[in-house]
Amino acid sequence: MCMFCAAIPVAAATGVSLNAKQLQARRNSELSEDGAEGATQTADIEKPEIKPIMQITAGVVVLLLIGSVTYHTLTVLP
Repeated sequence: MCMFCAAIPVAAATGVSLNAKQLQARRNSELSEDGAEGATQTADIEKPEIKPIMQITAGVVVLLLIGSVTYHTLTVLP
């Protein structure tokens, strides 16, 4: 298996894992915000920044697919 073909599932799994962790952190911050008592405590809680992880992951996978197709088209195996 070439490096492009091996990297596609690794990149996809990494992106999905990072996105799940981001969503979990976002949910935890919302739950702690709902459970906080008083206005002073809610001001201290920062919401985690939402990063476009799935869009970046999709871009990386597309680039790896293009690299894989190019590599397999230009490389002639014996």
